[in-house]
Amino acid sequence: MTLTLGADLVSPVPAAAVRTRVTVPLRFPDGYATTAEVVTFDGLADGREHLLLGLGDWRGALARSAAGSEAPLVRPHSECLTGDVFGSERCDCGPQLREAAERITGAGGFLLYLRQEGRGIGLYAKLDAYALQDAGLDTYEANVALGRGEDERDYTVAAQMLQAVGADRIRLLSNNPDKAVQLELLGVEVTEQVPTGVHLSPANARYLAVKRDHTAHTLDLSLAG
Repeated sequence: MTLTLGADLVSPVPAAAVRTRVTVPLRFPDGYATTAEVVTFDGLADGREHLLLGLGDWRGALARSAAGSEAPLVRPHSECLTGDVFGSERCDCGPQLREAAERITGAGGFLLYLRQEGRGIGLYAKLDAYALQDAGLDTYEANVALGRGEDERDYTVAAQMLQAVGADRIRLLSNNPDKAVQLELLGVEVTEQVPTGVHLSPANARYLAVKRDHTAHTLDLSLAG
């Protein structure tokens, strides 16, 4: 998937600056290990502590992209304490994070860890939404019933971080078309949208189906193993 937008539609974002870089070895519960250069920033639009993880030969990927070759692989991953840390099967966030780390390490690129829990509504509100889902609402209806937007995430900080490290064109590892649209509007060229795997469980089947049907996520549930 490639998006082409007129220059007049692109919204400039304020520049952020790299604050610190530190090398962090990573090991996931299944034993997969990689090493990240973790980058922090000054000047992010929302003032939160978001992280960029450079994985694999990300410097080489940037150089190849600048020469007109394939762009680095990038996943903007929204924080999910329940899925990323505790292994909740109500969503597919934890498996997507694990998959992204390996795929980006292999290709060279960046994992953005964005502090926008529950599609931007926060941890407690997300758990309130879970209770409403248990009563019959779907994941989007539950957010609206709480007086919140279906999806309140804003990818301005993602664009800021990418631009601060020189990644102004990317291959986007995501099933969510809204990420591609927002990043393009913020001045980051999305040369390709690369879907993640389908991480289906009995506990998240309805959640994934609603994302596919309501917001056009690229999810073929028939391919799930």
